[in-house]
Amino acid sequence: MRRLATEFGPLVAGCDEVGRGALAGPVSVGVVVIDVRSARTRTVLRDSKLLAPERRVELVPMVRSWALASAVGHASADEIDDVGLMEALRLAGMRALGQIEAAGIVPDVVHLDGNYDWLGRGGQGSLFGDATPMPTVPVRTMIKADLKCQAVAAASILAKVERDAIMVDLGVQEPRFGWAVNKGYATPEHRAALHSFGPTVWHRRSWNLDRAAVEALDGDG
Repeated sequence: MRRLATEFGPLVAGCDEVGRGALAGPVSVGVVVIDVRSARTRTVLRDSKLLAPERRVELVPMVRSWALASAVGHASADEIDDVGLMEALRLAGMRALGQIEAAGIVPDVVHLDGNYDWLGRGGQGSLFGDATPMPTVPVRTMIKADLKCQAVAAASILAKVERDAIMVDLGVQEPRFGWAVNKGYATPEHRAALHSFGPTVWHRRSWNLDRAAVEALDGDG
């Protein structure tokens, strides 16, 4: 049986994404649901980008125990190429929400970091030929929500830790691009490796990877 808001206090889901600007690897979306009536304040929770990697990993057990429910969804580089970044973010977000709903939790509202609702707006289509499923609860955007809302900050931490682990594992399989360090982002070393070796199956081939490689030669960035 689903555990609805009437059985607890109001249930608020915080949602945040990571990996949007990377050249390789998935986009990942974290969702953390809290009962606002009983959840304790956790002042240590901040946007994952403001925390050292080691500190983010340390906070994961606390986030999991603090939250009523939590999950991370991913959309691969191939999916980004096939449906575009915004639709891939929605796929990842709906996968995370699906895990939470499968556990019997239905939040009253989802707070989404930023000013654009990529989660609740209708998509152009998915890998399966139909529009990506839409959230069944309201989505509210909030600029700097990862600094203002602890549930969003917690979601950011979970998503960042999971995605970083994925990129470290991929870096073992493909060590030439330094993903254990750069996590797929466009560092000078990553761009130089793109110029030398070309893209892998984990790169977002619909992106302008040739330009990124040329920028490495020009010393830009």
